[in-house]
Amino acid sequence: MLDHPVEPEAARHRLPRQSRAGAPLLGVTAMTAALSATGLAAAPAQAAAPVPVTAADEVSDGLLAADPGLALAARIQQQADGQRTSADESARLAAAQDAEAKRAAQQAEAERDAHTLPVAGYQLTAHFAQAGSHWAHLHTGLDFAARTGTPVAAVAAGAVTSAGWSGPYGYRVIQTLPDGTELWYCHLSRIVTASGPVAPGAVLGAVGATGNVTGPHLHLEVRPGGGAPVDPLPWLQQLGLQP
Repeated sequence: MLDHPVEPEAARHRLPRQSRAGAPLLGVTAMTAALSATGLAAAPAQAAAPVPVTAADEVSDGLLAADPGLALAARIQQQADGQRTSADESARLAAAQDAEAKRAAQQAEAERDAHTLPVAGYQLTAHFAQAGSHWAHLHTGLDFAARTGTPVAAVAAGAVTSAGWSGPYGYRVIQTLPDGTELWYCHLSRIVTASGPVAPGAVLGAVGATGNVTGPHLHLEVRPGGGAPVDPLPWLQQLGLQP
């Protein structure tokens, strides 16, 4: 007779019952441990470093083509730049024109200052184309009556090309200007400058009564290109002189 009871055969070979709820957790834990041991465990994902975006990239042809708004903005900016460039060019042109106008005015003023009346202390006694018994034809110049010996000055810059006795004109000095105009200074009592270049105001001679005259005066003639005489009065006025 046995001292302890004998368990049935079936009960001796049965495994203890395990909870189903714990089985998946144990399985995942075991798998993670196994992967870690072999070095195959997944490493945590790392965030990609941001790539800098330049202004050129933002306004590239591809973006302009893809975004109508950007294309329109670019066109508006281009038009604004073109208008600004046009305005700047217009301003520069206007400034250049103003500078040229000022230069021309200064030059004209300098030219007026470079002219002078031929005598001082005078009285006009005969005008151009005036008729009278003293002349065989109409008067061909402008007469400046003054005291004998009054200096006669060059009206403008030029050169004395002739000087000497000239019959009815008495002692005469001819001055030729750069444009070919001849100025005749007639009835002189004496000649001071007989040839060569002269500046405005240079003394050419002195008022006299030589030739066909009735009293001392300067007879001034203006002959453009050395041709027929013209009225000296408006010619002098164009130089800024007021006889």
